[in-house]
Amino acid sequence: MFEKIANNEDRGQVGIGTLIVFIAMVLVAAIAAGVLINTAGFLQSSAEETGQQSSSQVTDRLQVVSTVGSVADNSGDPVISEVEITVKRAPGADNVDLETTIAQWVDSSSTADLTWDETTSGNYDAATNFTSSTFQDDDSSISESNVLNDPADRAVLTFSAADISSPGIDEGETVTIKLNTQSGGTTTATISAPETLSGKSTVAL
Repeated sequence: MFEKIANNEDRGQVGIGTLIVFIAMVLVAAIAAGVLINTAGFLQSSAEETGQQSSSQVTDRLQVVSTVGSVADNSGDPVISEVEITVKRAPGADNVDLETTIAQWVDSSSTADLTWDETTSGNYDAATNFTSSTFQDDDSSISESNVLNDPADRAVLTFSAADISSPGIDEGETVTIKLNTQSGGTTTATISAPETLSGKSTVAL
C-alpha cells in the first residue's frame, strides 16, 4: 500500500526531503569527481617522472672513445701501471658530471669501487679514486667544473692500476671497468693487456 498524502503541507515536506537528497547526491558526486581528478593528475605526474628517470638511465651515460695503458717495470716483469680512458657523452645524453660518476674495477684478483677526486685534495687515494682531465673542450666546462656539456667534449679518466690492483695489470690480463653516472646510466669498458709488454712504454687496450 502506498502512503496517501493527506494535505498540501505533507506534500511540501516530501518535496523538501527529495531536494535535500538530490543536493547531497550532487555534492557526493562532485567530491568524488574531484578526488578522481586529483588522483589522475598525481598518477600522471608519477608516470612522467618515472619515464624521465628510466630514460635518463638509458641515455645519460658515457661512451668510451679509447683506452691506453702505461707500462712500468715490476722487478723485471712489465705490467700496466696506469690506465687512461677517453670518454664522451653518449648520443642523446644530457650533461654528465664526472665528479658524481662512480667506477667499479673488476679483475681476476680484486674488485674496487672508485670515486672521482683531485690529486691535489687531501683525501685523494689512488687505490679508491680516479681523476679526470681535459682532452677536448671548447668552453672549459671540463677544466672548470668537470662536466661534459657538449657532444664534442672529450675527457680522460685516469686509473692507477698499480694502486688499485697491485702491482698492476699483467700481460694478457683482462679488466672490466663499469662507469656509472649520477642518473644511473652505466657504461662498461673491457680492457685487455697485450700478451707481451716488453719493450713498450704505452699500449692500446
